[in-house]
Amino acid sequence: MTNLSVNINKIATLRNARGGNVPCVETVAVDCQRFGANGITVHPRPDERHIRRSDVYNLRPLVTTEFNIEGYPGDDFMRLVLDVRPEQVTLVPDAPGVLTSNAGWDVETHYRQLCDIIAKLHEAGIRTSIFVGTDIDNIHWAAKTGTDRIELYTGPYAHDFAADRESAIRPYVAAAQAALDLGLDINAGHDLSLDNLPYFKQRIPQLAEVSIGHQLISDALYLGLEATIQAYQNCLR
Repeated sequence: MTNLSVNINKIATLRNARGGNVPCVETVAVDCQRFGANGITVHPRPDERHIRRSDVYNLRPLVTTEFNIEGYPGDDFMRLVLDVRPEQVTLVPDAPGVLTSNAGWDVETHYRQLCDIIAKLHEAGIRTSIFVGTDIDNIHWAAKTGTDRIELYTGPYAHDFAADRESAIRPYVAAAQAALDLGLDINAGHDLSLDNLPYFKQRIPQLAEVSIGHQLISDALYLGLEATIQAYQNCLR
């Protein structure tokens, strides 16, 4: 079984657009779990344009499944996650002003930085995942850092899926096998949808977790949140 972690950043974006506390991030997180999500993901950014630091603290006692916090491991982010101690931290190479995570780490270039960060997170009992692309050599470097998992950036797969799904999935199958051979567990995320997720799961059955936000919340506008979460879970069974 592959776990579904629901990224609730877009709920915070909607709330922040109007002010106040509607929709309520905490209520949505509790409901996502009640409706069958295996975890909750948030990605706090320095400008707090969606999830705020206060949200992270408020969510910690409410997330009874798995709390996954994504972000660039700057000083403020590290202080936050070491204080909150989620079950998993996913390290992404986002610059402060980037709109969304659109590339994985060049692990060799940032090797010492990532090693030091992962050691600190492990000392606090936090599982780690590094956001990467499908380059095999890069995945070898990721394994050397001591990370527990990688998260495969699936943006290119989603982009190419409609034109040629076999060509789109091929590098991911190779990357997943390399990661497994190196003793790494595999997460995946970015632009996964009800259309392309079943084939991804079929071809990469060893997936530990997928993190889905924008597309899932968009689907929920039409299907409702509970039905949408169940639909994504059906893709993973």
